[in-house]
Amino acid sequence: MPRNGDKTREQIVVAATRLFYGQGIKAVSMDAVAEKAGVTKKTLYYHFTSKDELVAATIAARDQPTLDLYRRWFSETEGTAADKVHGLFIKLGRSVDTPRWRGCGFLRTIAELANTPAHPAVKAGAAHKKRFEAWLEAELRDHDIPGAAALARQLIVLLDGATTVMLIHRDLDYVETAGELARGLVEGARRTG
Repeated sequence: MPRNGDKTREQIVVAATRLFYGQGIKAVSMDAVAEKAGVTKKTLYYHFTSKDELVAATIAARDQPTLDLYRRWFSETEGTAADKVHGLFIKLGRSVDTPRWRGCGFLRTIAELANTPAHPAVKAGAAHKKRFEAWLEAELRDHDIPGAAALARQLIVLLDGATTVMLIHRDLDYVETAGELARGLVEGARRTG
């Protein structure tokens, strides 16, 4: 069972994540985070000495749950490795096809802080994307797909591109098209390998 301080810290991270995702990092004040979390500013600053530290904590908190979600989607999809990769796109599309979706939180954070590449949240977001790529490469290797490292990188480009275009157009067809391209890449690697 978490200690009371851990629970308060988690409560702050959850509130900040919702606010940053919904309104953008720069638009949200620490006062707004404290209010949303139901804590005093003193308590907020006890747990996070700066807004930068809090933003990095929100990114870190989403890392493992996001990886776990994609792992689950991959394992639940039946068929070949190509089918499983295609399934990632289909399940992503279904999960983001809602008016409340505002894009990939990792990409949005990195984009909003692009002028500060040394920001801890930018580093955490980049590390998440690398971990995701490494996970996908390992899955492809486990399914005996040749060129797994290069293929995983191509699939990440497609996945991140699909989420970006989906955000722009709010049209699920873009994610489905990317999923078909991804399936073709995996099938092509299997045939040529």
